[in-house]
Amino acid sequence: MADQINKGVLGDIICKPYNLTPVILRFAQSNSLLVKDETGLSGSLETLCGQGFGAKVYRLLGIYLQASCIVSFLFSIIIAIIWFYTEPILILLHQDIEIAKTAAHYIRFLILGLFAYGFLQNILRFFQTQSILWPLVIFTGLPLVIHTGIAYALVHRTSLSFVGALLAASVSLWLSVLMLAMYVTCRKKFEHTWGGFSLESFQYILPSLKLALLSAAMVCLEYWAFEILVLLAGLLQNSKTTTSLIAMCMNTEAIAYMLSYGLSAAASTRVSNELGAGHPNRAKNAIGVSLKLSLLVGVTLVLAIAFGHNIWASLFSDSSEIIKEFASMTPLLAISIFIDSVQAVISGVARGYGWQHLAVYVNLATFYIIGLPIACVLGFKTKLQAKGLWIGLICGLSSQAVALFLITLRAKWAKLSLPEKDNRENPILV
Repeated sequence: MADQINKGVLGDIICKPYNLTPVILRFAQSNSLLVKDETGLSGSLETLCGQGFGAKVYRLLGIYLQASCIVSFLFSIIIAIIWFYTEPILILLHQDIEIAKTAAHYIRFLILGLFAYGFLQNILRFFQTQSILWPLVIFTGLPLVIHTGIAYALVHRTSLSFVGALLAASVSLWLSVLMLAMYVTCRKKFEHTWGGFSLESFQYILPSLKLALLSAAMVCLEYWAFEILVLLAGLLQNSKTTTSLIAMCMNTEAIAYMLSYGLSAAASTRVSNELGAGHPNRAKNAIGVSLKLSLLVGVTLVLAIAFGHNIWASLFSDSSEIIKEFASMTPLLAISIFIDSVQAVISGVARGYGWQHLAVYVNLATFYIIGLPIACVLGFKTKLQAKGLWIGLICGLSSQAVALFLITLRAKWAKLSLPEKDNRENPILV
């Protein structure tokens, strides 16, 4: 949502005027290495709240939301501590000392918005699983507009430099959280799913944590594979160029994925709601529609990057060398974007059904046994360099998409055993 878009805006605002290479931004934003853990933790709500809403056990949605927020808060503390020691960690990973120092300075200011990010992800899932979408558009879009103005003013009109953009990002995240929280407490449409804060939520922390950890592992294993490419690029010859190139590709992939993620969220919601209601055939129909739309989105994104890659690259860098190298990466980037648009929907199906444990095995095998080893061989043992790294990633993405698709085809879409009414004796939905 808005927090994801803010990252792209942030890169445009601070990368060019201050000559900060995109890799510094990627390391500093490596909320992808750890913040994606927050996104993954909230993925448990896609299963629990989605199927609970379909089964009409409405009261439990608010209880699961609170339990998930508690889990996110605890993990935010751990992540904040790790972020504080970013510099020694990056140096330990043999990254450039200057890059490590700048990234550490950057990422420490992101801690201000870290806790808001975790809460926001949970609230988004709470809305999403009830198909309440327009408030999300309004109350994440409005802070985005505010964020853009504040970020530009603080970066260009004050002496804060890129620190101003980080402060603006934190403000926009907290604004989104507060606006959505006030909307939930004030609107009558949530009177059945939100009963206020309750100590009962502490009883659901451990059951929610199990599924949350699997959801986090599912998400993180994929995103960490992308981030490892940046670390590998830093070990290649002419590391500043290759890391900048890989970081630009990753930012492009991430922004393109946001469009596909909308379909992923829709597929997750429809599948979980229909399975919770005991309508497996409707769940399968929803998957078919989502896949067709994802193919359309994938083709559109490929055409956009194919014809507009030079304009897009100029938003990241003024270097003619990097823009030229990015153009040579465009065919590979187009392939990965298309594959990602398809697998995004299938991953959404996995979250909606509760297959996170299967997705963990798939992501572990496809990225770390297939994709990254191929990337290392092609990147370091051939002259392909950055192209070799990205080809390895494409192999991982392709294997992941095929494996998840086969699991979906062979799944037994039987009616799940869910409680028929809202009670406390059988609270776990999956």
